[in-house]
Parts: sequence; structure tokens; C-alpha cells
Amino acid sequence: MNWVLLSSCFCSLGLVISATDDRTTMTLTETILAQMPGDPLQGLHQADQVWRSLRDGTLPLPSVIHQAQDPLGEADWDVVICGGTLGIFLGAVLAQRGWRTALLERGVLRGREQEWNISRHELQVFVDLGLLSVAELEQAIVTEYNPARIAFKGGPEFWVRDVLNVGVDPLFLLDCLKSRFLAWGGTLLEHTAFAGAIVHPDGVRIVGAAGLKTRLLIDAMGHFSPIARQARQGERPDGVCLVVGSCAQGYPVNQSGDLMVSFTSIQQQYQYFWEAFPARDGRTTYLFTYGDAHPDRPDLAALYEDYLQLLPEYQGVALDQLQFRRALFGCFPCYRQSPLRSAWNRILHVGDSSGNQSPLSFGGFGAMVRHLQRLTEGVDDALKQDLLDRAALSCLQPYQPNLTVTWLFQRAMRVELTQSLPPDQINQLLSGVFQVMSRLGDRTLKPFLQDVVQFPALSLTLLQVSLRYPGLVLQIIPHVSLRILLDWMGHYLALGAYTAVYPLSLFFEPKLKALSPTQQYFWRARIQALRYGSGNDYRGSSSRIQD
Repeated sequence: MNWVLLSSCFCSLGLVISATDDRTTMTLTETILAQMPGDPLQGLHQADQVWRSLRDGTLPLPSVIHQAQDPLGEADWDVVICGGTLGIFLGAVLAQRGWRTALLERGVLRGREQEWNISRHELQVFVDLGLLSVAELEQAIVTEYNPARIAFKGGPEFWVRDVLNVGVDPLFLLDCLKSRFLAWGGTLLEHTAFAGAIVHPDGVRIVGAAGLKTRLLIDAMGHFSPIARQARQGERPDGVCLVVGSCAQGYPVNQSGDLMVSFTSIQQQYQYFWEAFPARDGRTTYLFTYGDAHPDRPDLAALYEDYLQLLPEYQGVALDQLQFRRALFGCFPCYRQSPLRSAWNRILHVGDSSGNQSPLSFGGFGAMVRHLQRLTEGVDDALKQDLLDRAALSCLQPYQPNLTVTWLFQRAMRVELTQSLPPDQINQLLSGVFQVMSRLGDRTLKPFLQDVVQFPALSLTLLQVSLRYPGLVLQIIPHVSLRILLDWMGHYLALGAYTAVYPLSLFFEPKLKALSPTQQYFWRARIQALRYGSGNDYRGSSSRIQD
């Protein structure tokens, strides 16, 4: 699971001030974060305002996309991408292929200081697409560690190698891609926030931004994209992943990492999970948990206070021995109706704005990298054939049962505010599941840890868990509800069908040349949907990047 692939919606963490006996007192959060440069208070207030709005259902509904019936005329651009941090990945490849591409970024296009963690073999796509040389990609890797731990309270520890064990420098990576994008003829409009767009039958006019006229608008603005929010029409998220963390120096020397560790029981209707990674300037630790958007859920600031209270026990170090470098936090909503299909012609959602990631992960870098080649080929094909209506573009964000089945796992790892569960039920369930997957070996465990669920591995795991731990399985039914289980069975069967049909589709792939270009587009999209929807895109581990 791409637990730490944090998207660009992360903000700097702020301060918490409480009043007691008519005096202003320093909370632990304020004491620690006061050591860091800058003024993070505003960032905390803004993020918690968004989180409260999600819980209260008061997040403003944008109206940024409008439609017109008159023709736009000749477009200046083939593609305009809104959102540069991850949009530059797709934009660079499209510019390389000769498409007139413009990229809008509301600030300066640059990476953050905190590394993006990923598995080495996933980075191969940058070389395959010609975005980076092997030497450049190796230079982008600034940390690498092994092994990584998985553990749950009261259970054994599990260790894996070469999973999310590589830290990529976003500053270097985005600077390289930015240079390539410009060299290939792309246009970068920094300090240019997206304000709106008008969809015409033959193109899209961007409001402001010098009135750009484009054949296709790509939304890469993340979880809180105004276009995606308008398309979802104020829909409340079906689940939320809350994350808080920091990077600090002063920890005992430790070159291993944690992918998922829990050492506490359920508290405040949350089951807390932890992860940790060596960083180039210290050690990064995160606390994350799953929940819903119930109005009575606590603020992120309260979660950060728990993080600091529990951090010494987790890492075996006193807080006063640490020199904190950065603090990060985020609220990541996820929706069952994902990937999001656009409500308009000529608009395509990609990355976090599409919700094209597992509800177990934060999305961002890892999810974008996984789908980069598929999206590049699909957009290139759509532009060549001028297939830019809703139906054609929806083929590029298809239903993927291997991601949808993970909704049951997220639901089993969270506690509703009205539920009363045994304090260690979630820990015991996860410990049992991972014991089974560990016995089944890396071919089962590693893909799952990278958000790739495959039907044979899932079926074998479920069978063995049912036989070994029948009591734990029976506890799931009242926990997640029979309705959710029945809904999940439909997606599980769809995963089996995709797995069975995908090899057959490959038999017909060479015959596509006999079809018209339009028919080829739709058939290629269907084959890719089967490939990714069944988890057959998984490449497996590799210790090196190949030229």
C-alpha cells in the first residue's frame, strides 16, 4: 500500500492554543511546532476549516465549469493541464510527443522538501517513457533502506524488502521534468490559478489565463479540485484517511522502516497506524487512521496532539532529544464512485482529482506513477482521433474492481462513532490476515502492499483466513454490515471476471489493426481497463532500473 505517497494537498502544520483558568497555555503541539521555521498556524486553521466543512457538509460547491452551444473556433492548444505538481508528469510526455501543451500552476512549480516514497521498480516508467535517463533517475533517489516492518499489537512482526523503500527527491525530479517540458515546447504558466472554463462543442476556453483555447482540459488539481467538486455536486466522502507526521533528527540509528505498525488499541473511535522511513535529513514518522466524515469527528489538531503523545513510545526516544525539521498533515477524502468520470465533454480528471487510487492509500505520487503510461497512451490516442467527448474520455478512467474491493478492507479498519468494538478486534484481524499472506509469500504480500489486489492471491488469502480464524471472520459481519459485504461480493466477482477475460483479450489485440481508428481506440481502452482492473499491470520487484 502506498501509505506514504503524500499528495501536494499537504499543508504545513500549525499550532493549537487552549485556554485554562483564563490563561493561555502551551499545548504539546504548539511547543514542538514552535521550533520549526515559518508560521504554520494559518495552515492548520485552513486545513481544519476544510475538514470541518467536509464533516458539516458546508464545503462551498464551486461553479467553475459552464457550457456554451456556439463554436469556439480554432484552438491554440491541444491540451491545457491544471495543476502542475503531478500534472507535469503527463504534460511532459504529451509535449514530447508533439502536442501543444500548456500547464497552469497557481504558485511556482517546484517539489517539496519531504521525499516521495515508492518502490524502485515503479520508477521504471520514467525511463520507459523517455522522461529521465537512468543516471538522472538514480540521482533523484536520495534515500534507500531495507527491510520494512509490519506489526499489530499482540501479534508477530513481519518483514519485507524492496517495498516503498526508495525516497525520491521531489525538488530534483520536478526540476528535471520542468526542464524537459519546456525544451519539448511546453508552456508553463506559473502564478496562474484556475478560475473557470467554458466548454464549447469544439473546445474549451479557460477563464482568465490570457483566454487560452484548448481542445482538451485535464484536471490534475488534487483531492479538492474545484472541477471535481462541482462534478460530484457536494457529495459527502464515503471515507477519509487522516494523516499527521513529522521529520526529525535525533532518533537512534535505524536503517529499517515501518509500513504499517499498530501498538495501541482502539481509542476515540480510531485505530491508529504508524509508519516510519529514513530520510536524508532525519527520520520521517506518520500516524494515520481511517474514518468517516461524521460531524463529531475531532479536528486534525487533536490527532496531532495524540501523535506527539505516542511518538516517544513508538520510537523509543524522548521528544526533547529530537530536532524537528518539518511537520506534515493531511485530510484525504475518498469516494466509492471512483474513478470520477467527467460530467462534461473535453474534460478529463487524472490523479487525485479522479479518485483513481485505493481508499487505503493517500494517492498522490504513487497512484499517478502507476497509471502514467496508461493515461499517456490513452490521451495521445484520444487527441489523434479527436475522441474528446464524455463517452470516449470515460474509457480512460474505467471501473477497476481490484481497487473497489479494497473498500471492504478500509471499512474493516475503521470504527463508526456509534459502534462498540472489542478494543483489539482490528489489530487481531489484521495480524491474522498478514500471517496468512506472509505464509503465502511475496507474490501475495508485495502487490497488496503496493495497492495492487489480484484475484488468485485475494481468494487464497480469504480462504485460509476463514479456515484459520473463523471467529475473526464472523466478527466482520456486524462490524461492516451485511449490506456492505453483499455489495463487496459483486466487486469481488467482477475482479474474478476481469482476471479471466484479460488473457483472452490479448489474443485479439494483434487483430485490432483491421479495425477503424475509432474502433481501435475503444478496444485498446477496454484491454487496458481489464489489465489494470485485474492487477495485471503489476511489474514485480527489481533491484535496479533498466535503460
